[in-house]
Amino acid sequence: MPGALVTQFIDAIVANDLDTASSLISDDIEYDNVPMRKVIGKDTFRSSMGPFLESVSEMEWVVHQQIASGDLNSGTVMNERLDRFKLAGGWVEIPVAGLFVVENGLIVLWRDYFDLSTFQSQLASASS
Repeated sequence: MPGALVTQFIDAIVANDLDTASSLISDDIEYDNVPMRKVIGKDTFRSSMGPFLESVSEMEWVVHQQIASGDLNSGTVMNERLDRFKLAGGWVEIPVAGLFVVENGLIVLWRDYFDLSTFQSQLASASS
């Protein structure tokens, strides 16, 4: 089911296992990290996620709600999360709403919505 695939993907990201996460996405994935920038393609996804994942010492993504429809051939998953990142000066916590589209057993679209100013204000204090 698409919900289990997205959960497996999130677990891989949180474990900083970019290889497993990449095996669950399509070669032409659209990763749209609203309100930041959109990247297209598995290689671009890896090159944008890798440095960020390496900059945090711990991560937790707490999924509060998740709903899924369809199947692995054509499915949609939406979740509400609290993404937590531990930096040198402490934790950054960001409420996130995520949308995932699954086709042919792979994630083809990952779009996250969050408030950039909330992230930036916490990042400034947690980076010191």
